[in-house]
Amino acid sequence: MIHRIGARRAPAQAVPLPPSLELEACYRYCEALCHAHHHNFPVASFFARSHLRKHIWAMFAFARVADDFADEPAYEGRRARELDRWEELLHETYYGRPPEHPVFIALADTIRHFNLPIVEFTQLLSGFRTDLETRRYATWNDLRSYTRQAAEPVGHLLLYIGGYRAPELHAYADDLASGLALARLIQDMPADWSRGRVYIPAEDLRHFGVTDADIAARRATPQVGALVRYLVARTRALLERGRPLPELVSADLSVELALMWHGGARILDKIAAAGPRLFGHRPHLTAADKALVVTRALAWRGESLGPRAVALARRTLLRDA
Repeated sequence: MIHRIGARRAPAQAVPLPPSLELEACYRYCEALCHAHHHNFPVASFFARSHLRKHIWAMFAFARVADDFADEPAYEGRRARELDRWEELLHETYYGRPPEHPVFIALADTIRHFNLPIVEFTQLLSGFRTDLETRRYATWNDLRSYTRQAAEPVGHLLLYIGGYRAPELHAYADDLASGLALARLIQDMPADWSRGRVYIPAEDLRHFGVTDADIAARRATPQVGALVRYLVARTRALLERGRPLPELVSADLSVELALMWHGGARILDKIAAAGPRLFGHRPHLTAADKALVVTRALAWRGESLGPRAVALARRTLLRDA
């Protein structure tokens, strides 16, 4: 699910609806939905080109609301029905008249602007439905099948919005998105246990001798420590596979993707530091961690911001002339 790339959140239904369905008001509503969710990395940060940010918000807002249908207590007993209705609204947006809903009014504009395919959105919804049907994963490959639906379409859509359709770039985005999602799954193991879900493959739990009782009792054992080291190493390998992506895109998205990469890498550092205490101590990024993520992202890809700064200065001078 989309929150697998993020962290703790406030329910989407707590975000007030816009006073009108005027397009810019709908985009601001999507922005508010994104800001109500605390991520391990910024979504549509200042470092993404300004003309792209509102479209990134629309894409994330679509997934955010659907995510709530699958997870929030308010939708208990009607989760599948709400997801089905959300997909109906998506199809109306593509093939009929856009629904009178702020997310879909903004999304319809984004879809038209970038010619976004519907398949990534429907794959996301399939991933959300998986959480209603699947509580455990037997193997790593099974878990990767889940992230291919619940996380990787977000990477595809982000690249589409940036104007990138080359398959090799999408392959890097797949690894980056799945790496971020898996880092979030490891980070939130105890909370997922309380929801009746275990995203750590059964083959890995069995191999390292970690039991359901260990998770339920929040035990800190050498076996848990060994499991955490393995999961961190395997997830970090996925991030490394996706590392070339920020260097292969232009200034529109390069720092934004670098922030995502370093956000994932930093939370893995915090998970590794928790080690055997992971079940009883949820790692999170502090303000200092987030500052470090920004610093590292700028040190890596900050040189791409130079032309943007010149263009901004020129626009400001022309406006004030």
